Amino acid sequence: MVPRPYVLLSVATSVDGHIDDSSAERLLLSNSEDFDRVDQVRAESDAILIGAGTMRADNPRLLVNSEERRALREAAGKPAYPLKVTISASGDLDPSLKFWHHGGEKIAYTTDVGIDKLRERLTGLADVVSTGPDIDFGALLDDLGNRGIERLMVEGGGQIHTAFLSQGLADEIHLAIAPLVVGDAAAPRFLNPAQYPGGSTRRMHLAEARTIGDVVLLRYLPKQESAA
Repeated sequence: MVPRPYVLLSVATSVDGHIDDSSAERLLLSNSEDFDRVDQVRAESDAILIGAGTMRADNPRLLVNSEERRALREAAGKPAYPLKVTISASGDLDPSLKFWHHGGEKIAYTTDVGIDKLRERLTGLADVVSTGPDIDFGALLDDLGNRGIERLMVEGGGQIHTAFLSQGLADEIHLAIAPLVVGDAAAPRFLNPAQYPGGSTRRMHLAEARTIGDVVLLRYLPKQESAA
């Protein structure tokens, strides 16, 4: 059996746990040093995944921005850009979004209900795969493993991060905490209410804590227990 990819959840939050505010403009939580760190993590990944909601809200290109890092990938026999992955149960994705028109290969996972619509919309832009009646995150990882993906970076949003973590599919979390307080009940959070493995008393293993300018990076390994 082909192994599933190593799954890394990457997120920046405010001190009160929000990944954005509720305004029309995207809230930039990281600083320039941390954005560069994220670019390095992207360059070290075989694939990068974001959900449909993040695509619609932020319209990102989702690239490795450093020319030097892209060159190093190619020197190692890899494509310049990681595979770009998204998820849409409904298949309601706009083909004009920047995601489809920058970088290298793309794949969109959907359901049996959304596949025909999405294939029609994304003809020539992406490979489209159904995981069945519902989005099956395990089947998604199996398919990526069969495509040779060994390391998957997941950049959100909250619904996607919640699914991976609550289903015990996340191997690592990069949590960058910015010195901001959003204080908005309508603002999205890193994680949504769910049943997480081990419940509220289980302590994850903290592998690293370091400052990056005015941001603090915490690196957790959620499949491992804390020694405390």
